[in-house]
Amino acid sequence: MEIFDLFQLIASNIWLYGVTFLLVLSILVFVHEWGHYIVARLCGVRVEVFSIGFGKELFGWNDKNDTRWKFSLIPLGGYVKMFGDTDMSSSGHVDGVNNGEKIRPFTEDEKQVAFYLKPVWKRALIVFAGPGINFLFAILLLTGMYSIYGQPVTPPQASAVIEGSAADKAGFKPHDKVISIDGEKISRFEDIRRIVTVALDTPLKFKVDRDGKEVVLTATPARETMTDRFGFESSRGMLGIVGPSSGLHIDSIVAVNGKKVTTADERRAALLKAMDRPATISLDRGEQTDKFDIMPIAANNEALKDSESAGYNSLVIALSSDEEFMQHGILDGFTSAAAETWAITRSTLTALGQMVTGTRSATELGGIIRIGAIAGDMAQAGMIAIVTFTALLSINLGLINLFPIPMLDGGHLVFYGLEAIKGKPVSEKVQEYAFRVGFALLIGLMIFANINDIIQIVL
Repeated sequence: MEIFDLFQLIASNIWLYGVTFLLVLSILVFVHEWGHYIVARLCGVRVEVFSIGFGKELFGWNDKNDTRWKFSLIPLGGYVKMFGDTDMSSSGHVDGVNNGEKIRPFTEDEKQVAFYLKPVWKRALIVFAGPGINFLFAILLLTGMYSIYGQPVTPPQASAVIEGSAADKAGFKPHDKVISIDGEKISRFEDIRRIVTVALDTPLKFKVDRDGKEVVLTATPARETMTDRFGFESSRGMLGIVGPSSGLHIDSIVAVNGKKVTTADERRAALLKAMDRPATISLDRGEQTDKFDIMPIAANNEALKDSESAGYNSLVIALSSDEEFMQHGILDGFTSAAAETWAITRSTLTALGQMVTGTRSATELGGIIRIGAIAGDMAQAGMIAIVTFTALLSINLGLINLFPIPMLDGGHLVFYGLEAIKGKPVSEKVQEYAFRVGFALLIGLMIFANINDIIQIVL
């Protein structure tokens, strides 16, 4: 997408893209900081400030515990400031209160509510609570969605195999059902997609059910660079199988079993002859023509004979039903949501590890522009999409904050771990220098990510 087209798209949908992004981000920031806040209060720490955003205060109020709740000018984050800390990052502390004339020592009561005077395990718990509640929030969001709408479930079957693909080379056949990948049990087609997507140049061992018999296949997903409508690129592994939720419009079919077909009647007649047996079809996909190995079932394609049917122009290639929404109870939904959260976390860590090792390009690291674009698209896609996106972003926010980088929660936890081992805190001077380095690193990453977005849009 050209840069001017993107600006025009965003300008014409400013409320959708801008408001959706800021609303989702503000909710997640509030959840994160509330995690710090509520555990701090439970541990007897006084919280001086709870801010959504940075910079100049726009509006706010004081509660009965003398905490200042406020919204600030730059809505790209937030913080809580604990009593006794010199700043919002807890990089230092003071030993007294400035009463306007001089600094007086803390009273005994004030010492009881100062963050830095709490035992190291309490401080660690308060810091961990921020990212921890982001993971819990994602699980609760997914639990609610699974309980109300149901969990998207597509059978883990190959409805078709693309000729020349990694799956074709490995020996996959239409209607193979994937049982496990590298020993991990597979219950949904979405599980296959998740694992294959991050498996760049990595051989995977598939155990499949073929007509009641177990077959072991080894495939190395092909690396492909995908470009979305905004111009953002990402690398992903492609296996080359088509899931049951994918249907085929017969107008895109240009050949059946090597024989060219040009009219709808020719396509329909050739397809009806190919039922219940292995067949090959060629599909015109715009820039290229691909061949698919299929085995359509006659009982699933009766609509091809009925010109009054809604499926008259569609070929069903799946052996079983399309995507369903499996309804869950609260407990079962929570278990499934926790499993999904763990799977997303693992995939994210794998992708980040690939960037570090050079297996995946660091240019795939996205910034505010990319997140905002995705947020707008999810809002257009409906409630289920925006809830899923919010849960995914919450997981990533929690995960990133656990990285052992000074300024982030993970950096604080490293210092607390060293304190627990040494029996005394790391000196404030060392922490100060570390936080400066961490701050510079974070700013550098933010600039790099957003420049990535701009370059990919422009070029």
